[in-house]
Amino acid sequence: MGYMVVRNEEITKIHLGEISTVLIESTAVSVTASLLSELTKKKIKVIFCDEKRNPSSELVSYYGSHDTSNKVRCQIRWLPETKASVWTEIVSEKIRKQKELLEYLGRRESELLDSYINEIQWNDETNREGHAAKVYFNALFGMNFTRTADILENAALNYGYAIILSAFTREITANGYITQFGLFHDNMFNQFNLASDLMEPFRILVDQKVVDMDLKEFSHQEKMEIVDLLNREVRIDGKVQYVNNAIKIYCKSVFDALNENDSSLIRFYSFEL
Repeated sequence: MGYMVVRNEEITKIHLGEISTVLIESTAVSVTASLLSELTKKKIKVIFCDEKRNPSSELVSYYGSHDTSNKVRCQIRWLPETKASVWTEIVSEKIRKQKELLEYLGRRESELLDSYINEIQWNDETNREGHAAKVYFNALFGMNFTRTADILENAALNYGYAIILSAFTREITANGYITQFGLFHDNMFNQFNLASDLMEPFRILVDQKVVDMDLKEFSHQEKMEIVDLLNREVRIDGKVQYVNNAIKIYCKSVFDALNENDSSLIRFYSFEL
C-alpha cells in the first residue's frame, strides 16, 4: 500500500512519499526485494553500512530519468570551457564557505582564505583549493592534523562526506546523468567523479558539525547526528529549504549551467552559522 514496514519490537509504517534516504546501519537487517524495488522506483537513496556501521555501498538505479539516453549524450557534449567555468565557480564557493566558517570561529586564517579566493585562476590551475584545504583543516583541528590520521575527527568527517556524496549520486542519476563523468575529478577508479565535483561546497556543513560535536567517541548517536544534517535548513534561490531539497535545486542549476553554457545559472546555498 505504498508503505515501508519496519518490523522490530514494534511495527512501524512509513509512507514512501515521506522518505528521501534509507540508511541500513547494521548487517543484521533483512530487507525484502519488493521493498528495494519500490525504493528504486521512487528514487529513494538506500545506503548500506558494513560490519563497523560505516557506509560501504548504495543502491543506484540503472535509469533515473525517462530520457536518460538523451541526457548522457548531452553530458558527453558538455564543452571543456563550460566545465572549467562551472568548476571555477564551485571551487570559489567552497573556499568562500570555508572562509565564512573560520570567520565564525574567530580563526585569523580566514584572511588567508580570502586572499586565495581573489587569486583563483581559470579552472583553478594554481590549485588554490588544495592550499586552502591545508590551511583550513589546520585552523579547525590544529597544526598536527592530517586527513589521513586514524582519529575520531577523520572518522566523523569521512562518514559525513559519504552521506553527502550519496545524496549527490542520487540526484545525478535521478536527473539521468552518469556519475562517472566528472568536471574536474576524473579518477578511473572513482565511479562517483561527478558527485565528488558537485558536493564540494556542501562539505562545510559536515565540517562545522564535526567541530561542534567535540568528539569523545564516534558511535551510533554521533552518526545519527551527522545523518540528520540532510534535514538542516539552509537558504537557496531565495527560499529556506532542507539540505536534501537544496541539493536537488543546486544540482538542477548546475546541469542547466552546463547545458546552456552559462555558469551564472548556478544556485548556491547560504546558511546561518
